[in-house]
Amino acid sequence: QVQLVESGGGLVQAGGSLRLSCAASGRTFSSKTMGWFRQAPGKQREFVATISDWSDSRTNYADSVKGRFTISRDNAENTVFLQMNSLKPEDTAVYYCAASRRVTGATLWWEFDYWGQGTQVTVSS
Repeated sequence: QVQLVESGGGLVQAGGSLRLSCAASGRTFSSKTMGWFRQAPGKQREFVATISDWSDSRTNYADSVKGRFTISRDNAENTVFLQMNSLKPEDTAVYYCAASRRVTGATLWWEFDYWGQGTQVTVSS
């Protein structure tokens, strides 16, 4: 069974930074894409950023976070990170880590097979 465990969420003032981590575990875990989605109260889950598998590590970002967020991965540790800078109140949401076994460069939630439990990020104004 594959498990994704997020950490690093919290409360921060607008303009501040947070770094989220997602550790993947499982006997035969491998992924073509890992990434982050978020869901604010009363809104649908939305794509934030993804990074493709080992060889090219292509990244994709939502327009709303480009230039502020950076996704990276440590393949040796099966861990993906999301560095979030210049945070805004509208970034407040539960952030979910996700992994896709099937699709390289996945950005749509149904392309992902595994999900973490989520970590709360709250940005105060």
